[in-house]
Amino acid sequence: MEDERSSLIEISGMEYQLILTTKATKEIAKRYGGLENLGEKLMKSESFEMALDEIVWLITLLANQGVLIHNLQNKNDRRELLTEEEVELLTSPIELTAYKEVIMEAMYRGTKRYIESEESSTKNMSVG
Repeated sequence: MEDERSSLIEISGMEYQLILTTKATKEIAKRYGGLENLGEKLMKSESFEMALDEIVWLITLLANQGVLIHNLQNKNDRRELLTEEEVELLTSPIELTAYKEVIMEAMYRGTKRYIESEESSTKNMSVG
């Protein structure tokens, strides 16, 4: 199921799943006031440094959701959580700008809704 709602990035040779969970959504809402404000905040950051800080925070948050899920499901094979400092040290600014696309893919996959149409029922049939 995580594959359907995640996207992958590689940081210093390690692969991480970026997953938008309910927990991550709550953290984003605290920081930005909701998912709808996230894109605007990323695009309108006052400085390049602030934009990088926001991307690092998001990568750390979303990548750690994958780590936390893994740790929950694999009690004997626990992984360390990423820190923002580690993400800053192990990436370059050009990589971070490329990761914005992967972040948006993870956000889309996390909020994507599957809509199934119901078959006609007798209550919807016309009478007469």
